[in-house]
Amino acid sequence: MAYPITWFEVLGQDTAKLRGFYGELFGWKAEPIPDPNLDYSQISPAEAGIGGGIGKAQDAADKGWVTVYVRVPDLKSAIAQAERLGGKLLREIVHLPDLSFAVIADPEGHAVGLITK
Repeated sequence: MAYPITWFEVLGQDTAKLRGFYGELFGWKAEPIPDPNLDYSQISPAEAGIGGGIGKAQDAADKGWVTVYVRVPDLKSAIAQAERLGGKLLREIVHLPDLSFAVIADPEGHAVGLITK
């Protein structure tokens, strides 16, 4: 890949809910940035992943929108857990020769791709 993905960012209105959603669903640890004027947390990269951030959208009317694809061991289980946490399924599981994927929405409507081999 000429330009690999090196960061992701999820912006929304209820950052506590977003941090809780992603923490429970994927085990991500969100570390708040030490700036009292900035509602933003950093997600450190995992062994084989990338870092990113979860923060407050600048405009109260802007819900933000980000799509990242997260590798999960079981798509059906991840979708069920997302729905239990307040998310919803946007695109049913698609099976391709080398992988399968689906797209969910978090509680604020951000699209998140789930992928498995």
